[in-house]
Amino acid sequence: MVESVRAAFSLPDLRRRILFTVLILVIYRLVANIPVPGVNLSAWLSFTAANNQLVNFLDLLSGGAVRNFSVMAMGVYPYITASIIIQLLTPIIPQLQEMDSEGESGRNRKNRITYYLTVPLSLLQAVGQIRLIGFSIGAGGADGLAQIMPNFGFAAEQLLPTFTTLLAMMGGTMFAIWLGELITEDGIGQGISLIIFGGIVSRILPGIAGLFQLDETTTMIFTVAAFLIITVLTIFVIVIVQEGQRRIPVQYGRRVRGRKVYQGQSSYVPLKVNTAGMIPIIFAQSILTFPSVLAGLFISGDGGFMDTVATALSRFGNADPTVAPVGFVIYWLSFFILVVGFTFFYTDVMVRQQNIPQTLQRQGGFIPGIRPGKRTEDYITKVVRRITFAGAIFLGTIAILPGIMSLVGVILNIPGIEQSTLVVSGSGLIIVVGVVIDTMRQLESQLLMRQYEGFI
Repeated sequence: MVESVRAAFSLPDLRRRILFTVLILVIYRLVANIPVPGVNLSAWLSFTAANNQLVNFLDLLSGGAVRNFSVMAMGVYPYITASIIIQLLTPIIPQLQEMDSEGESGRNRKNRITYYLTVPLSLLQAVGQIRLIGFSIGAGGADGLAQIMPNFGFAAEQLLPTFTTLLAMMGGTMFAIWLGELITEDGIGQGISLIIFGGIVSRILPGIAGLFQLDETTTMIFTVAAFLIITVLTIFVIVIVQEGQRRIPVQYGRRVRGRKVYQGQSSYVPLKVNTAGMIPIIFAQSILTFPSVLAGLFISGDGGFMDTVATALSRFGNADPTVAPVGFVIYWLSFFILVVGFTFFYTDVMVRQQNIPQTLQRQGGFIPGIRPGKRTEDYITKVVRRITFAGAIFLGTIAILPGIMSLVGVILNIPGIEQSTLVVSGSGLIIVVGVVIDTMRQLESQLLMRQYEGFI
C-alpha cells in the first residue's frame, strides 16, 4: 500500500487531483469557521456548552458547523433534501421518468432541477433552523432567539439584518455545493460526500480530547477503551454490511444484431444489503426531535398539568435511565423501530426506480427458473426485502448505540461512558467508511489505468 501511495504521488495528473481535493477541503473548513452575521457568538457558545439534543442533531447534519453558528451551518443538506425529494417524485411524475431514460442529457437536466430546488429549500431551512434553535433555548422561543440573534425577525426595522443572515446561510450552502462539484470534476472522489466527510472528520480530534478531560480517572480509562473497541468493531461491521450484496444470476439469450450473432452470456444483478445508506437514521431522528421542540413552545412554568406534560416531552431523548427509565426505553425503542421502518420504505422506493425486471426483459435477460415480467418482479422484491431485514437491523443497532452504552454505564456504574459513542456517531461512521472506500476505489482505477498496482 505504501508503494501504491508513492506511485499515486509520482504521477503528475493524479498528484494534482489529490492535492486539489485536499485544498478544497481546507477551504471548506476555513469558511466553516466564519460566523453568521448578526449572531451573538459568546451567548451561543455558552448555550452549546450544554448537551442539547437538537443542537447535536443539527451539528451532525452540518458536519460541526452549527457549534460556531457558521455560514456553513446547513452544510450541503438542502441539496441532499432536494435530491431525495426528486427521487421520491420520479415514480409519480412521468417527465422525471423520461429524463432517466434519456441518458446523460436527461441526468444533467434532472441535476439542474435539483439545484433550482435547493435554493428555496436552503432559504426555508435557514429560517426553520434559526427558529428551532430559538425554541430550544427558551420557553416560547422568542426570548431564547433574542439572546442569540437580537436583530432577527420580520418587523420593519429587522428586515435588513434578517435578510443578510438568511442570504449568508443560503450562500454558504451553495458555496459548499460548488466546492463539492469542483472536487467531482477536478479532484478525486464524489465531491458532496467528501464535503460531508470533511465536516465529520474535523470533529474527531476535539471529541477524543474531550474524553481525556473527564473528571474521574477510572471513567476516563473505561470510556477511552470503550471508544476504541466500539469504533473498530463498528467500522468492521459497516465495511461488511456496506460491501455485502446478494448476486442474482442472470442469463442472456442469443441475440442477433445486423449480421452479428451474440452467444448467450451469464451475469448477475448485485443487490446491496444496505441500499438506503444512513438516510433512514436522519429521517427517524428528525421525527423524534420534533415533539421535544414543539413541546418547548408550551412550557409556561406554572406547574400545571399541561406544563408538566410539555416539560416531560421537551426532555424526550435526553432522559436519564436512572431518573426516567420509561421515557428512556420509549425513546430508544421508537428510534430503532423508525429506523427499521424507514429502511424498508426507502429501499423499496430506490429498487422500484431501478426498474430491474423491465431492464432485463428489454436486454433479453432472464433469471433462470423465473418467468420474465411479474414473476421476476415479485422474486426480486422478495429477495430485496429479505436482505433488507439484515440491513435494517444493522442500521437500527448503529442508531441506538448511545442508548445501549448509557444502559451499560448504569449497569456497570460507569457514568459518562456513553460519550464513547458520541465522538463519531454511527451514521457519521457510515458516511466516513463509505466515502473512504469509494475514494480508494477511484484511486485504484486511476492507478490500474496507468498499469500500477492498486490499493485494494
